[in-house]
Amino acid sequence: MTYPQVILQKGRDEAVRRFHPWVFSGAVAKRDEHLEDGDIVDVVDSRNTYLGTGHFHDGSILVRLFSFAAHTNGLPVVPDVDFWIQKLAQIRTVRAALIPAQTNCYRLVHGEGDGCSGLIIDMYDGVAVLQAHSIGMHRQRQQIVEALQRVFGTELVAVYDKSAESLPDAYAAGVQNGYRFGRAETPRPVIENGHTFLVDWVTGQKTGFFLDQRDNRQLLARYAPGKRVLNAFCYSGGFSVYALTAGASLVHSVDVSQKAIELTNQNVAVNGDFSSTHQAIPDDVMHYLKEHDHQYDVVVLDPPAYAKSQSARHRAVQGYKRLNVEGLKRVAPGGILFTFSCSQVVDRELFYNTIVAAAIEAGRQVRVLHHLSQPADHPVSLFHPEGGYLKGLVLWVD
Repeated sequence: MTYPQVILQKGRDEAVRRFHPWVFSGAVAKRDEHLEDGDIVDVVDSRNTYLGTGHFHDGSILVRLFSFAAHTNGLPVVPDVDFWIQKLAQIRTVRAALIPAQTNCYRLVHGEGDGCSGLIIDMYDGVAVLQAHSIGMHRQRQQIVEALQRVFGTELVAVYDKSAESLPDAYAAGVQNGYRFGRAETPRPVIENGHTFLVDWVTGQKTGFFLDQRDNRQLLARYAPGKRVLNAFCYSGGFSVYALTAGASLVHSVDVSQKAIELTNQNVAVNGDFSSTHQAIPDDVMHYLKEHDHQYDVVVLDPPAYAKSQSARHRAVQGYKRLNVEGLKRVAPGGILFTFSCSQVVDRELFYNTIVAAAIEAGRQVRVLHHLSQPADHPVSLFHPEGGYLKGLVLWVD
């Protein structure tokens, strides 16, 4: 089977040969006419040598590649059910080696990091939550669902498609979230490092739970015993649960969303009776930090993405600086600050420099204990560093 072609300009094929999964419009010399967003295309160089296959989208990123010639002996691929079975089976084998004990929730497919540009699949105790970020991946959802059934067999309880929020607006207007295989009640209890969390992928943020903080929550537990902890932007209370079960003397969970506060209280309750040591507070985090003079031994700042585009980066950096100035003021002498950014356009160096500026303004002596990132089930391709979106620092504050 042959697909329409996207032909690259002479000398503009090196990035694809190095396995970068995005073909930018500026590198293209010619493309077949009548292409529609989501169409499967073959990418070739100026000499008509096959380079890879991907999904077309008429924008600055013209093609998102999911297969490279170097992986197929130079032969074009057909992304049918068998293709996805092979790809998902390989990914699952890697996951089996890295998911920690007492954990049944994890990311199965992490977009470009797993050679599946535009596709996220999270697993929640046998329920696969699929989120397509490209029209092409969404148009192939049925093949992907069938492949999941074949790869997981009876272990697969259900597949829920939650793509309406992540697809381009015009296309998403005709998309409805829903089950594509099986069905499961929500909220569904899952286990992460021995802790129980209730996940609702139908109404919750993203796919229902922030799986990317698993290792960082585990690290927090090492610093929490006997300590006063503030979990700012708590969402469903992940850091709070780890701190409480580790023996924190006091945990305050703060979020502007009342629904987040309810989720946090539910997740704390299913892990034990912490009524004397936990309080969930519905408040804007900046307001709380400025208006309350509480001192904490451990402060966690895990805000939502402040910037989703390059144009918003400067404003985001200023926001991170203001937040961390106030957060540093709430850390008791000799205490610890966990601070994060999930804004992809704010790279690791810029985030680090922003925290340096915040420490100078706050007048605190600060030492770096840990550089943090996303866990191994959120892999980053060496050739697509843009996939490394989560960055964090653990700071000792005098």
